Amino acid sequence: MKSLLALLFCLSASGAFAHKPSDSYLTLERHGAAVQGQWDIALRDLDVAITLDANGDGEITWGEVRAKRAEIVAYALSRIDMVSGGTACPLEAADALIDQHSDGAYAVLRLSATCPQPGPALSVDYRLLFDIDPTHRGLLQYVEDGRIHSAIFSAESRAQTLGAGTAWQQLAAYVHEGVWHIWLGFDHILFLLSLLLPAVLLRHGGAWQPAESFRAAFWDVAKIVTAFTVAHSITLTLAALDVVSLPSRWVESAIALSVVLAAINNVFPVVSHGRWLAAFGFGLIHGFGFAGALRDLGLPTGSLALSLFGFNVGVELGQLAIVGVFLPAAFWLRGTWTYRRVVLAGGSALIAAIASVWLVERAFNVAILPALA
Repeated sequence: MKSLLALLFCLSASGAFAHKPSDSYLTLERHGAAVQGQWDIALRDLDVAITLDANGDGEITWGEVRAKRAEIVAYALSRIDMVSGGTACPLEAADALIDQHSDGAYAVLRLSATCPQPGPALSVDYRLLFDIDPTHRGLLQYVEDGRIHSAIFSAESRAQTLGAGTAWQQLAAYVHEGVWHIWLGFDHILFLLSLLLPAVLLRHGGAWQPAESFRAAFWDVAKIVTAFTVAHSITLTLAALDVVSLPSRWVESAIALSVVLAAINNVFPVVSHGRWLAAFGFGLIHGFGFAGALRDLGLPTGSLALSLFGFNVGVELGQLAIVGVFLPAAFWLRGTWTYRRVVLAGGSALIAAIASVWLVERAFNVAILPALA
């Protein structure tokens, strides 16, 4: 369990956007030989790559961005290539503008290209930030003949051929993104761990006692994971289809609060036998968080249900992987003082402390740990 505690200490440095990895947003629309588009790149990412914050005060001003406009354009264009019909489509970009996303300010580049030999497919080679942050992703929406397709660039999948993808390829991409979102969604991981930590124990006489059998612990975990899955699937679907919409700041703050409450309940138990009900209730909130990530990826209108299904499957696979690693180790250690005092009590207290920082940062839009965020 030392690795679990080490993970928790690392997560304490994740800051307010614990649940938002490095992404850029690329939109391309093709009409024959002509390609038009827009590329949104986070200023915080550009600062790491080409140092926008000239005076080092931790704030990137419009003046600092304007002074680096040419360098921003040159840097971005050097990290993307397009080919059609075996011939390169030279890209041009207008000066960088600024737009606000839910997680901060982004530079906006207007792209244009003309392909000398337009073929049936457009190949894009995307290399932004992978040398700095291997977890970075480029989220693409591609429009051609009125149809919208989605693609995701990653360090393992830098090249995409657009206009030739199948439904199964798109499904696989969204499954992958669902898994990736869970594994990088540290607040979701901490919430799940907070519910799982007592699963190998029973509450008797005001104290935690080891569960008698692995089967009992397994069914307790199964109820918790199932309740969480059903709940977040409901709100994920409603939010992704724009049936229900909540402000991102409220959702992210509520998710942090859910982690705090789940962790504190392990130290000062209020709910010890019906934790699956808590998993369901808080799962409704987490579903809105998943929906925010899914909206960032973009939902193609031609295969909305398929993309939504794939992302949800990926989320569940990511959760099951965590459970599969955690449960056997926790059951093996359940009878030790180390598990009850260090892992359960100490780990829960640390989780509550980390999530409390996230809660304050998200609710009041302040940076408590600016050097670590």
